[in-house]
Amino acid sequence: MQVEPEITFHGIQHSDYNDDYIHERIQRLERLTDDIIACRVVCEKPHRHHQKGNPYHVRVELTLPKHRDLVAKKEAGQQRPVELRTVIKEAFEAVEKQVKEVMARQRNQVKAHDGADTPHALVVRINRQAGFGFIKSPLGDEYYFHRNSVLHNDFERLEVGTEVRFDWEMGDEGPQATTVQVVNKPGARAAHDHAREDVAPDWRS
Repeated sequence: MQVEPEITFHGIQHSDYNDDYIHERIQRLERLTDDIIACRVVCEKPHRHHQKGNPYHVRVELTLPKHRDLVAKKEAGQQRPVELRTVIKEAFEAVEKQVKEVMARQRNQVKAHDGADTPHALVVRINRQAGFGFIKSPLGDEYYFHRNSVLHNDFERLEVGTEVRFDWEMGDEGPQATTVQVVNKPGARAAHDHAREDVAPDWRS
């Protein structure tokens, strides 16, 4: 890591117990990739009036090359009293998942340059009125896509179960497909668990 990790506690008494654990999780991130430029961790316990047992908030921010920032936020709500360390663990698990997704995308880009096929997926949910949907890869990962990302103006021909080839990137609200290309005959259906057309019209509209 090019910059020393920054760890901040707000409204929480500093403890070596939590500080050591955060450094341990940062080292785990560094074992995943050498590309991390900086890491900032904020642990806080905001003051909220008329509530008991203020929740912990943990925010993990990573800076990667090409101005890419990854952010994971977790909090312990009133219905789930947990230790701060548990919330720290969940926040780091979330950002680790994002790092792995970035690494997978980089590998896919290398394969594409080598002439290998881009990833395949099935359309699992679609909202024609709002112009977006979701596809699911064989590994079970879901990707949001907008009608503008569907090549050859094939959005209206997509149906649940249509097989597609796609490229993706990490968006503000999770992984999203940047290009979607129909592989099989548009409208052909394939068996897929949880496939449905029930996305709320205003989601990401």
